[in-house]
Amino acid sequence: MRKSTASSMPEFSMRGGHTPSGQPKAKPLNTQQTLIRLWQYLSMYKRSFIAVICFTTIATLLNLAAPYLLGKAIDTSIMQKDWDGLIIYAVLLLIIYLSSAWFTWLHQKKMVYVAQHAVRQMRIHIVEAMQRLPIPFFDRKTHGELMSRTTNDIENVSASLHQSTTGIITSVISLFGSVIIMLYMNVWLTLLCMVTIPLVMLFTKYVASFTRKHFSDQQKSLGELNSYIEETISGQKAIQVTQREQHSIKQFRAMNTKLAHASVRAQIFSGLVGPVMNVLNHSSFTIIAAVGGWMAFNSWTSVGVIVAFMNYSKQFQRPINDLANQFNMIQSGIAGAERVFEIIDTKNEYEDDTNRGSVAPFKIKGDVKFDKVCFGYQDDRLILKDVELHAEAGQTIALVGPTGAGKTTIINVISRFYEIQSGTIYIDNIPINQIDKDSLRSQLGIVLQEAHLFSDTIYENIRYGRLDATKEEIIEAAKIANAHRFIMELPQGYNTVLSTEGSNLSQGQRQLLTIARALLASPAILILDEATSSIDTRTEMHIQQAMKVLLQGRTSFVIAHRLSTIREADQILFIDQGQVIERGTHDELLALKGRYFELYNSQFRRVAVQ
Repeated sequence: MRKSTASSMPEFSMRGGHTPSGQPKAKPLNTQQTLIRLWQYLSMYKRSFIAVICFTTIATLLNLAAPYLLGKAIDTSIMQKDWDGLIIYAVLLLIIYLSSAWFTWLHQKKMVYVAQHAVRQMRIHIVEAMQRLPIPFFDRKTHGELMSRTTNDIENVSASLHQSTTGIITSVISLFGSVIIMLYMNVWLTLLCMVTIPLVMLFTKYVASFTRKHFSDQQKSLGELNSYIEETISGQKAIQVTQREQHSIKQFRAMNTKLAHASVRAQIFSGLVGPVMNVLNHSSFTIIAAVGGWMAFNSWTSVGVIVAFMNYSKQFQRPINDLANQFNMIQSGIAGAERVFEIIDTKNEYEDDTNRGSVAPFKIKGDVKFDKVCFGYQDDRLILKDVELHAEAGQTIALVGPTGAGKTTIINVISRFYEIQSGTIYIDNIPINQIDKDSLRSQLGIVLQEAHLFSDTIYENIRYGRLDATKEEIIEAAKIANAHRFIMELPQGYNTVLSTEGSNLSQGQRQLLTIARALLASPAILILDEATSSIDTRTEMHIQQAMKVLLQGRTSFVIAHRLSTIREADQILFIDQGQVIERGTHDELLALKGRYFELYNSQFRRVAVQ
């Protein structure tokens, strides 16, 4: 198996609380902590972000200067019929508006760079985290849900960072800048503009109490729908064979309706902000126009001041409106970020490994011993019960028995995908929990019943077993696995690109490639989990010939469906209900005339009938 290459997480990745079992608490991270963590991603690009702040500030200040110059132009040029002065003011306003547009484009360009690179880092961290999460975590989460967190939730964060960050900076500067200039121009009109602020704050607080929950529900429903779609696509053959199309459509409609309802609730509450803000803005504008006109009529102020003030009142109200709208977008981004951080904060399989590093990495010989090993995927339900076995280095151990007996579970605990509850597993007389997981797995070769291939060339799929292998070594491994012949018959040979899960190859051909991959890795311990169950008899004969070479000098654990494939095993263990009830060679177990004898004869009779 390939050793994990995930890099360590940054120091700023604050870890949330955990239950004693290592699972994250259901309670989400608070808003403040999430915002701090988002800021820390942005701060990784400080120079660009400082440039964003500078460009945004300049563009906003230029926009603030325009109404003041407009008011001056009215009072000093238009009212006085000074056409030369009017031209000067017109040119200044044109320069200001063009400069503002230029700096606005610059800050948007820089913000796109910062936001996308910050999100890129988040993607890296969540994928790195998932690469180091224990297998039990993936047992609890569906593929679709995890995909939703790495795509939809990340995109929500991206949209929030891109649109809200500069929007907030602009709104804050506009708000305070407008207030300062308005106070300088006329205190009483400024106070009138502020009448609506308490109403805006109360309304925003009211909406926020609903939008956060509904946006979280929306993301959760979207994850569930994605999971169902992923399962439906991968299981399309089973759906059609069992004629469950209508049932599948019915389930999809129910989940789609649930998502629609959650989205409607989220959008309705967030959509209230715009119309209500417009009503408040227009009310304030009307009040300013009426009172300002009355003051100008009584010569308490000038027409230019009133015109400038009405423009500033818009610039004063618009930031409040924008902040309210951006608050909804931020809520959506926070909901997505919390789901992403939940994955990043989940304890990886190394954090609770207290014995990690107690034994320096070493070359495994392959002596494996189980001493009264007990294990269950759930603490109250044991799958393995006091299992005893001893595989000397180089021996082949075959595991047989009924479905659900615990054969694959034995493989899982040897690989340390799961930790045993009691007893001890020894590798070369060293307790397995003292051996570094990466070191152990780098010396394991595993061929599963379901061949997993990647959407890449055949060459790269085989090379996955050992990344530093030469082309000659890869071809040799394929020859030993009897895969070379069919590979060369393909149009591009080893450069043939496989489709998803290698669906452009037969099941037997896919299995041959995974066997070649295991051969290339040259592991000390080889695990074959029903590796030949999906291969035709002729191909199986070629596999058996290759296995005689492969198994020499290697400890091998073989889970076999066809008992004819394990006749030459050094030990055969018959597993039933998590216990070893028979053990011995093929001939010894036949002579015993027990469960193995019955299973072998039943297979022999089926073959004879066929």
